Amino acid sequence: MKIIESVQEMQAYALACKKQGKSVGFVPTMGYLHEGHEALMKQARKENDLVVISIFVNPLQFGANEDYDDYPRDERRDIQVCRKNQMDVVFLPKVGDMYASSQTIALHVEKRTNVLCGRTRVGHFNGVVTVLAKLFNITLPDYVYFGIKDAQQVAVVDSLVKDLNYPISIVPVPTKREADGLAKSSRNVYLSNQEREEAAQLYQALQFGRTLVKDGQTKPAIIVSEVKNFIRQHTNGQIEYVELLNYPSLHTTEEIDQQVILALAVTFTKARLIDNIIFDENGMIQNLIL
Repeated sequence: MKIIESVQEMQAYALACKKQGKSVGFVPTMGYLHEGHEALMKQARKENDLVVISIFVNPLQFGANEDYDDYPRDERRDIQVCRKNQMDVVFLPKVGDMYASSQTIALHVEKRTNVLCGRTRVGHFNGVVTVLAKLFNITLPDYVYFGIKDAQQVAVVDSLVKDLNYPISIVPVPTKREADGLAKSSRNVYLSNQEREEAAQLYQALQFGRTLVKDGQTKPAIIVSEVKNFIRQHTNGQIEYVELLNYPSLHTTEEIDQQVILALAVTFTKARLIDNIIFDENGMIQNLIL
């Protein structure tokens, strides 16, 4: 396993592999790797000749009051996880190398951002697409792997790839969960014992909403209201949002008649948790359509 820190070295290595006809799979992360990341690595390993994973806490996607400095980091452990999962290259760029000088070109996301997390995280997805555009150009992947837990991010990256004509296929990987349903997240370490028990109810709330659709409910407003009530009854978390939208367009809808996402964000004392499920108009979970 190679560890590369230089942008120029990473790009040259990826280009050399491409010239040899090797397929390149890419797993972009912000580190503090957990089983959700490992699921991405394992799928990429199965499907590619060369797999590159990046570990880079991107400052551009953190707002003024968000947790960039406090974001958990453990580079030594992350490298061990990468080695265990047979990664070929770990790309560890420094902030000064990724953003070496003031930018003359800025990427701005026009759609799919005024809902869900994007509504309150102004500029967040501009930072996401900026770093990914750079990482795509550096690692030159054929396939890039994302966890569907960050479904809005997947929808935005889908637009980035299509709008800028990247020759890349997005591979969405199902959310990795704890035994009780809680989505794996680096921020779960911030939960108290009681909050950890309550947090498992978030997935149950989503499944409750999906059951309403399976039972014939087609009105998003009713489903959202019922899911919010479920969360309030079963947790002390503060609801930031519960939304039901068409996916991946993330348009609002008055009636469920196509693939939709039911998503939530709930804040506990020190942790903001997100989760979602994506299903069709009958409430059935099928292969994700992008």
